[in-house]
Amino acid sequence: MKRHFALLGVLLAISPAHAEINLPLLFTDGAVVQRDRPLPVWGWATPGARIEVGFDGAQATTVAGGDGAWRIELPAHAAGGPYVLTVREGKDEVVTVRDVLIGDVWLASGQSNMEWPVAQAQGAEQLIASAHDAGIRHFKVPKSWSGEPEARLAGGEWRTASPQTVAEFSAVAYSFARELRARDRDVPIGIIDSTWGGSRIEAWMDAESLGVEPAAMAAKMHEVRAAEDRALAEARARLARWPANPDDASWKDVDLDDGDWDTIPVPGLWEAAGYKMDGVAWYRTSFELSAAEAAKGVTLGLGMIDDSDDTWVNGIRVGGLSNRWDAPREYRVGPEALRAGTNHIAVRVTDTGGGGGIHDTHSDSDRHAESDLPYVQPLGGSRRALPGQWKFRPAAVTVVVDDDKNQIETLLFNRMIHPLQPYPLGGFLWYQGEANANTVAEAHRYRDQFASLIRGWRADWAQPDLPFLWVQLASFRSGADTASESPWSVLRESQSATLGLPGTAQVVTIDIGDPDDIHPRNKQEVGRRMALAARHVAYGESLVYSGPVYRAVQFDGRNARIAFDTQGSTLAVRGGGQSVQGFEVAGDDRSFHPAQATIEGDGVVVSSEAVAQPKAVRYAWRDNPEDADLANREGLPASPFRTDDWQ
Repeated sequence: MKRHFALLGVLLAISPAHAEINLPLLFTDGAVVQRDRPLPVWGWATPGARIEVGFDGAQATTVAGGDGAWRIELPAHAAGGPYVLTVREGKDEVVTVRDVLIGDVWLASGQSNMEWPVAQAQGAEQLIASAHDAGIRHFKVPKSWSGEPEARLAGGEWRTASPQTVAEFSAVAYSFARELRARDRDVPIGIIDSTWGGSRIEAWMDAESLGVEPAAMAAKMHEVRAAEDRALAEARARLARWPANPDDASWKDVDLDDGDWDTIPVPGLWEAAGYKMDGVAWYRTSFELSAAEAAKGVTLGLGMIDDSDDTWVNGIRVGGLSNRWDAPREYRVGPEALRAGTNHIAVRVTDTGGGGGIHDTHSDSDRHAESDLPYVQPLGGSRRALPGQWKFRPAAVTVVVDDDKNQIETLLFNRMIHPLQPYPLGGFLWYQGEANANTVAEAHRYRDQFASLIRGWRADWAQPDLPFLWVQLASFRSGADTASESPWSVLRESQSATLGLPGTAQVVTIDIGDPDDIHPRNKQEVGRRMALAARHVAYGESLVYSGPVYRAVQFDGRNARIAFDTQGSTLAVRGGGQSVQGFEVAGDDRSFHPAQATIEGDGVVVSSEAVAQPKAVRYAWRDNPEDADLANREGLPASPFRTDDWQ
């Protein structure tokens, strides 16, 4: 309902009273439209009405169809602005869209690493303070879904980069835009941010690209809606016993009677326990200490909390983080908050969307070690696990059932991509794959899915070579790889395989990942590297835009020589020297062993004392290849690869 009111508010803001003309939300004040390409303008009006469109001296007319839909096309226009777009029905009804810039428009999509906001990225304070560029504008598509392609967005508005707005922009896309603006200040950059954390690639693909029959999709949507109805009924029944918006200030107190509270497994998202809701809820439990332990203090570890928390021990606040759903909580609790015997923990959790609660995994399907799970550790002592069942009570919450829709085929495409067509674009930015890297089998399937998505989106915009740039998965200790299998490596390989399509480029980020966080904070460097790729693919510049790429291998006795495409650069080792880390070799037994590797000219010579006759070489073939250090002289890392096809 809130979304519907927001959409109505936007339409009223751009239309006079009783106007029949409606435009897509992309055509609102502050818009950026694509330069040097014909500009389609479309919308809805009174059936059969004559529609006149004007833009910087260009005029076009058409007649609305029987369903009220209409579309015209204006001539291509060079970069510049601001301009005014007018759409008139008859003599009196007119919609005016002001402050329109003409530049390059990039659609940024994927999961949470693309969604990740400037406010939570490395260097956020400086980025926000320096955001004084009216030539960068950002349109955030709200998270929404549909079982069939929709013509209209659920909401969204154009926002100009400023210290008041940029904190919520996609950090990768904003950094990309800054780099392009530094290259050419005469070309405005518009970013359409259509992202959903934890989403699988299938959710961003249309039915045709997935090979899904309409009847099968209709049957699945019937099941989805039935499951949603059941989940809503269950959630409402669970919440019916609790008054809405109670005074919860005393729920941290030691002597609170929580005997009638529910119990919930901890760790675990509360949605998994049947609480399909966003908002505020409380957790309570206790632990025991000796007098000596209480006198020294403890560390309280709560795992991760989605999204924000305030934590008390014996009624004394000991910690809390805001909007850090991906960060394990570890709070030092001093003797002043402790007592011999029973000690009481109270945690107030605020969830603003997606999963909620005290949990042990990110919502992007990654994994964390047991050391991050809820525990108490006396100073100088060992960790003790906290109870697996806690007292639990919702406070101020709203029932929601959208949390799993980012996993289901076509649902995000239908509502978050399809309505954007045919708004002209300069290209696509993509950062997704973590949610499809759970097993080797699904990571291998990704190569066909990804190629199909690229072809499908390009076909939707009727531009078969429209630039498509993506970020390869960064280093991360996922917990899914073994000595013989690495799902993240196979996913990276699937991404690299898609470089065979024209107009594509890949940004390698294994050197700036975080082994313990699926969301590395250095988004500025990711954006910079994407801009390098764009300068080559989209703008035709001759420059070194990626690190070394594997080209061929030659086996000679105990040695293997690897040749690379260096784009005219030279091979280098991050940190200096000629000895390279991250290589492995295997013989006929297919058992890989760490290898010695040295740069020789434009190649790398690899060998291992454990392998008399190498038959295969792998580089950076781990979910978390943090030791891999091959790069070029510009500091761009080499892409992971393997010479075999044994899996």
